[in-house]
Formats: sequence, C-alpha cells, structure tokens
Amino acid sequence: MTLHQEIPLDLRNLRAPALSEIDRGTPAKNGALVTLSIDGVPVTVPEGTSVMRAASFAERPIPKLCATDSLEAWGSCRLCLVEIEGVKGTPASCTTPVREGMVVHTQTARLEKLRRGVMELYISDHPLDCLTCPTNGDCELQDMAGVAGLREVRYGMKGANHFDEGVKAPIDTSNPYFQFDASKCIVCSRCVRACDEVQGTFALTIEGRGFASKVSPGILTDDFFSSDCVSCGACVQACPTATLVEKSLVETGTPTRSVLTTCAYCGVGCSFKAELQGETVVRMTPWKNGGANEGHSCVKGRFAFGYATHKDRQTEPMLREAITDPWRKVSWDEAIAFAAARFKAIQAEHGKDSIGGITSSRCTNEEVYVVQKMIRAAFRNNNVDTCARVCHSPTGYGLKQTFGTSAGTQDFKSVDQADVILLIGSNPTDAHPVFASRMKQRLRQGARIIVADPRRIDLVRSPHIQAAHHIQLRPGANVAMMNALAHVIVTENLVDEAFVAERCDTVEFDRWRAFVAEERNSPEALTEVIGAPAETLRAAARLFATGGNGAIYYGLGVTEHSQGSTMVMAMANLAMATGNIGRDGVGVNPLRGQNNVQGSCDMGSFPHELPGYRHVSDSATRHLFEADWGVALDEEPGLRIPNMFAAALDGSYRGMFVQGEDIAQSDPNTAHVTAALSALDCLVVMDLFLNETAAFAHVFLPGSSFLEKDGTFTNAERRINRVRPVMREKSGMSETEAVCRLSTAMGYPMRYESTGEIMDEIARLTPTFAGVSFERLDAVGSLQWPVNADYPDGAPIMHIDGFVRGKGRFMITEYVPTPERTNRFYPLILTTGRILSQYNVGAQTRRTENSAWHPEDILEIHPHDAEERGITSGDRVSIGSRIGTTTLTAEVSTRMPQGVVHTTFHHPLSGANVITTDNSDWATNCPEYKVTAVQITRSNQPSAWQEERAEIGRSNFRVAVTAAE
Repeated sequence: MTLHQEIPLDLRNLRAPALSEIDRGTPAKNGALVTLSIDGVPVTVPEGTSVMRAASFAERPIPKLCATDSLEAWGSCRLCLVEIEGVKGTPASCTTPVREGMVVHTQTARLEKLRRGVMELYISDHPLDCLTCPTNGDCELQDMAGVAGLREVRYGMKGANHFDEGVKAPIDTSNPYFQFDASKCIVCSRCVRACDEVQGTFALTIEGRGFASKVSPGILTDDFFSSDCVSCGACVQACPTATLVEKSLVETGTPTRSVLTTCAYCGVGCSFKAELQGETVVRMTPWKNGGANEGHSCVKGRFAFGYATHKDRQTEPMLREAITDPWRKVSWDEAIAFAAARFKAIQAEHGKDSIGGITSSRCTNEEVYVVQKMIRAAFRNNNVDTCARVCHSPTGYGLKQTFGTSAGTQDFKSVDQADVILLIGSNPTDAHPVFASRMKQRLRQGARIIVADPRRIDLVRSPHIQAAHHIQLRPGANVAMMNALAHVIVTENLVDEAFVAERCDTVEFDRWRAFVAEERNSPEALTEVIGAPAETLRAAARLFATGGNGAIYYGLGVTEHSQGSTMVMAMANLAMATGNIGRDGVGVNPLRGQNNVQGSCDMGSFPHELPGYRHVSDSATRHLFEADWGVALDEEPGLRIPNMFAAALDGSYRGMFVQGEDIAQSDPNTAHVTAALSALDCLVVMDLFLNETAAFAHVFLPGSSFLEKDGTFTNAERRINRVRPVMREKSGMSETEAVCRLSTAMGYPMRYESTGEIMDEIARLTPTFAGVSFERLDAVGSLQWPVNADYPDGAPIMHIDGFVRGKGRFMITEYVPTPERTNRFYPLILTTGRILSQYNVGAQTRRTENSAWHPEDILEIHPHDAEERGITSGDRVSIGSRIGTTTLTAEVSTRMPQGVVHTTFHHPLSGANVITTDNSDWATNCPEYKVTAVQITRSNQPSAWQEERAEIGRSNFRVAVTAAE
C-alpha cells in the first residue's frame, strides 16, 4: 500500500496555508505517477521527481546544502548521497530521478561516513562563531553539521582559509538592506542560481577556480550596491549560511513569530510571511505557496516596509478651521463630530449632491466597501470614485464592451504556456518585477516577445532576452498600431475562423473585418503615424497570429491616452480574431499598478456602478442593496473625479472625503487640482502621512498601514488574498471603524463586529464574490473571482467555454489623433512611467532606504535633443508645457527615441503633473498622462510652481505642539 504521495501541481493552491515551509530540495514535476521504496517506505510521485524530493514525502529528509526546491538540481555539495539497489556508487539524490520500483537507502554506515567527511571539509574553511552569528539557529550549515553528527574536524582549522583576520574580506554593507560576508561562503552557488533562475538578472557569478572560487557581484564592480543587483532578495533567501543576510536580522535577532499577509505595493499581490519579535518586524520573507509570487519578491515587498513605523507617520486625528492654520491634535470623537457637522451643514445649504468621496486602491476590499457604502447611504448620493479613474478605468470599460467583464482573463501562471507575448505600454521589470521574472523565465525557455513601447525597456534587450520585434511607436499612436496589426491578420487570412464562428458575434466581426481591411489601416498607410517601419508591423502581426499561444499584457501606456478605451477594445479584437482567449498561455491581461486597484473597482467605487459592476440605474440591483442596507439609493450616477474638481471650482461641490489617495500629486494639471481642493469648505483626508492632498484638508484621520490591516486585497489576476494584522493599529482604531463612526454621525448607523462580517455582506450582495469568506480564504490560501455556484473554487482562466456577455463582441476602433500636438513652441513629447525602487507617488517608498537608488525624478532625453539644447547629464532643466513648468535633472539616454522625453512622478517636489494636461479618454475620463507636448531648456533655478510648493510646505503642514510634547 502506498503511504505517501505528492499532491499534484494543479492542486497545490487548494491546500490550507501552513506557515511552516518544507524545503524538498528540488522543484516539483508533472508527469505519470511512479512508485518507489525509500528506506522501506513506499512513495508515489510524478515521473521526473528527484530521489531527494521523493524522500521528503516519506519523512526521510536527505541532508543537503546546494539544493533547495526553488532551484534546479546542482549536485555540487555531495552531502545528499544515497545508495540505490542495482546502481554502483553513491549518486547524488538531488540529480537522480526516480523510476518505477527503485529501492533507495538514505541511511547506511557508508553514507554516514561520507557525509561526515564532506562536512569536515566545509567546516575546515568556515568561522566557528556560531553563537554570535546573525543566523544562529537559522543556518543550514549548522543544521547539516548536526545531522551529519560532526564532532571533530580532522583537518584542523589552520592553514589556508578564508576567515582568518589577515585574509578575511571586509563585509560588504553597501546594499541598504543586506550584507555579504564572503568569509562564511561555502560556494554552493545557490545565490548565483537564484539570481539566474528565479530573478533572471544574472548579476552574480562565481569568480576564480578551486580554492580561490568566490561569489562576485560582477567583474567590473566592487560591491553589491553598484552592481546590476536589483535587491529582490532571492539570493538572501537562497543562502544557506550567514553569507548573505538581512541587516535587520543582524541588528534585531532571530524572529520568534510569523504572520501570513499580502504585500501592499503593486498589483501582483505577493504573499509574505511577516517575521517578528513581538510587534517589531524583523523581515518579510516571500511565501513559497503564494499563488501570485510562489516564493519570489522584489525590493519593495521584501525590504521596503519601514514606512509603517516612520517618524513622519501621523497616528492621531487632527483638524483645523482654515488650511493655513496649524493642525491641532484631537480625539477621534471630536474629529468625527467636526467632519460630520461640516458635511451636514454643506448639504443643508447646497444640497445632498454637494459632497462626495474617493476610495483608495491601497486599502482593503472591506475598507473600500464601507467608504462607498457610507457615500451612497449616509451622503445619499453616488459621488464616489477611485484612483482607477486615472489608471485602468479604460480597462473596465473596454473589456466589458467586448468580453462582458471588467477584468483580465488569466492568472499569472498562464504566461508559462505562452509562445508569443505582445507587451504594450508596460515596463514589468520596474512596475511588476515579480511577474516580470516569471515572464523572463518563459522567454529564456523559447517564447518570443513583441514589445510596443516608445521607450527601450529592459525586455527589449537584457541578459538572455532579445525581443523578436520592438515597435518603438510614437506616443498616442497605439490604436493606429493595433489597426495595422489587425489589417495584416485579416488581409493575409490569419484569422482563427473556427473560433470566431463558434465564440463571437459574426455580424459584429464582419463589420470589424471590413473596417480593418481598408487600405487606410494598412501598415504602409499608417507607418508615418505610428513611427515604426511597415515591415516590422507586418512581421509582428504574423508572429502573433501564427506563433502558437499568443498572450497580450499591457499597462498604463495603453490606458492613459485619449483613446485608452478604444485601445483596450482593439486588443480584445485582436485576441478574439486569433483565437487567443479561454485557455492557458493566451488572453488579454492588464498589469494593474496598485495592490488593490482591481478590488476597489470590484467593490463599487465608480459613480455609476454598485459592487460587482452593476449599474445604479438597474432597479433590481438597487433594490437588492436597499433591502440589505435599509435605505433608499440614488438611481443617478454621481460625479467622476474630474467632474468633482470642476464642480468644486464652480461652487456646487463643497465637501470631500479622500481615503488613502494623494490626488494633489497623482492627478494631472496640479494647479487645477489644488485650486479645486482649496475651494472646498471641508476636505477630510484619511492617510498615513500628511501628503500633498492633506495640505488642503480641514480634517485628518490617521489610517492604518498594511501591517495593521485585517481584510483582503484583489490583485491583477482577480486573486483575493488575505491581509492579516501583524501589529496593532498605531492610531488605536481601524479604518473601517472610523468610517462606520463617521457614517453613523452623518445619520446612517453602520457597525460591524468583525472585518469578516463585511466580507460576508460583500458575498451576500455581489455574485462574483458569493463563495468568498475569511474562513474559506484561510483554508485554501486564495481564490480568483468569480467564486460562485458555477465556479466554486474560482476561475483562474476566464471565458473558457464562452464569454460572460455570451458572444464576443468586435468593436470598431477608429484611430483619432490626440488633440495634444507638438509645434515649434513645444516640439517634444513627454511620457511618464515608473522605476523599480519607487512606488506611485512615493509616499511609502520615499520613507525607506529605497531612495538610495532613486533620490529624485530624472528627465531622460535623447542625445540629439540634448545636444540641440546644450544639455548634458546632470544639468538642471526647465520642462514646460501649455499647462505649467517645472525643473528636473536631465539624463541623456538612448532609451528614448528622438523627440520624446520621459520622467517618473514619485517625488512631490518634482511636479511631474504640473505639466500634464486635462486631455482624457473619451469614454472614462482617464487622463492622458502619456502624451504632453513640452519644451526643454537649461535652467539654474526652481520653477515658479516649485517655489510656491515650498511656501505651501512651510504654511500648510504645520502641526501644533502641545505642552505635554
């Protein structure tokens, strides 16, 4: 009878989340099951599994040092030797695959002697400072010495070694987050392989041979900080000794408890174990069973958590009469009463529609849900919007029109089956680095990538990666490019006719086919508009249509345009025309920017939709919520964010509640936004810090960091992950309780006994969440909506047997040029993006050591454009548009094509959005951040706006100090 069996790969995500992680030595394999005997214990595992991994399921762990189950077998440490009946010698168990009927012995006198001898050799060149070593109690070398029964080192500790003071290399502490102590290195190569296989950066290498072998961060560099290392932490995670170790572990000591939670940075939604001493976070380690990250991480999620306890954190409620008054710290009761009284007075004078609010894509689903509920039930209007308005609102609109649902179609694992990747307007290695690592793994396995981006991102060319085609299109030409690709596919008979006939509305398809077949949509006709050669466009179209599984991934370079919604529909058209929907390796996949931007949309944060993307005018849906909430709801859509600003300036909109969003920094045309905020009679800001928006607020309510939250986030692949509190709220009150108290003070009582009760209400009222509960998530780890009777375990892949809307709908995507044009006064185009070390407006990452890599926003400019203006790298330059002017530091770079400049928006004093315009997407009002006509000149002083911002910093951020302080 078989006693032990490995759970198949496709069922692993349904296991209960156990925080104790077993390292089985080598990765899992898929294949036919085979049965073998290990020390007399029968084990059944998939074909291709190593003997080492099989032994772990028989509870016969084999000693190892160079092996770990996140990396392919290496076979260098010689500690994992076994005996196999019928096989000569003692093969390494990590590199030996199982076979049917194999008989393995892991514990014999011969093996014990060999292993002890191997350990003696390792220890003879290793410092014996175990009691003062940072990884004491968490060191695999120490553990294996114990397992091997090492009691003496016959070779002694004298002679040539790497740890004596005279020969010991200095500890490399250049990286802000971890250190490298070469004297403790056993040259197992795990760090090098992790950098290669997991991260894909290839920053590390083994330098030298024999006894002189050592880990090096590169031939042309002296330390980790100046190397190509991206500080993802994979090498630290893989290191079996104290060679690579977190500085926080060195300073604090070994963690004593751990809590499983979810990262609060980008839309990948990585699962982490927060490892603590008491309430002090020692380190964040990526959870190997995390559905989105599977044990990998990036510099932000792995290390940049210090902002949660930063000195700038505001933990007490504050209020003031005028925005130039100093902030006054008050009790929660006084702050809530003040805000409620102000809001009620505004409504009494100006009507119920004169106030509203904005939900946060950084807060949990439950926190977002109660805010939109407060606005609809207590404010009695639908004036609620969210940051998705300025990022992925075109995704929701475009995919709903074509597929019938407002979300991406695949899970992240799907990319493992992609043959051709069409990457448009996204820079995953900087904005979504953990997913980018997975994508790079697939590219190194042979998949091909087409990059459509004005900027030469890393995925165009980097170690072992070379794009098949780089369409370096002009900003604003996205729709023209997609029409040109579709023209080739239609006119060269590359359409998947069977898929279209079975799955799509053929009348709409015929209309679309005729439209894209017109000569005006050919690559030759559009090449000047697009800025790319016609032959490149034709080759890219043929590759996508004929190269196997074709997957489209995109980012804000698609949505943040005047034709963002049109572009999303154009991508959906292309996926349907080529049959690339409804299975692994294909799909249309938005790479969402913030940790819960998908969830904030799901929870009903748009002014026209209730939770679950159901229109407020639908009486059946509205009556469902009215019955549950016990209040009549408005059937008219409310104001979008741009409408709120316009109404504030005309005097009809006078009060706003802003949850966890810094609209004064993140929204376009900063002067317009701040003028609108200044016009409000009452602005309530709930956040961790006094951000740019708080400069114009009358009430400040302290928020909670992700380490204090209890709830869920929903990532870009619709994965609902638990967020668990690691420490108590610094403010003494959860955000949900604070919102409920404000709602109650406004006249609509709202109270929940637990956060889980909020999720139960969401599930009760939202069909796609019907099967979701905290108990279910705690049992299975995560779920991807829809979770209901049709999909009880969720739906990693959508539209398998049919589209949500029934038949897929092809949409006409007429190219309409942006109204933002260059001329002799503004001859360059500015486009914006992100960088790896910083996140969004930088409120979190700027308060960590990540600023060591990116202390300011930089303007990238092509050498030709720089030479024309006498600009060199490091010069301060003035960048002006039709809207405003700011000053940045220039960097001459060939990443940008001639005529295009690029910057980021992570630092408030940079003022990137001072110069972006009010142009927006025709369907959703998503701002056109990616196309702004500008001029660049050398400058030796800050802009007028930057001087004005400095004055606001002196007047609007003051906090009164009490006598006790």
